[in-house]
Amino acid sequence: SLVMTADNKPGAVHALLSPLAANRVSMSRIESRPVPGAAFRYRFYLDLDAHAASAAVAGALADIAPFVSEQQLLGTYPAAGAEGEPR
Repeated sequence: SLVMTADNKPGAVHALLSPLAANRVSMSRIESRPVPGAAFRYRFYLDLDAHAASAAVAGALADIAPFVSEQQLLGTYPAAGAEGEPR
């Protein structure tokens, strides 16, 4: 799970999501919320189906960094389901 802050401008969401696809990182959730006291700025909360330490996620986050003013990893959690059971 991570949060990123971006300005409200054309292509902003595309700039956040296309590096995930390019690095073959699957996203299971995205939610946007306005930043309090900052007109036209939004925080995007994302859940990824990959470990934060993986090369794919590291590459995607590096590619996203120039397009966001804030990027924070909230945590990494085990996948749902029985241990050892593929999702």
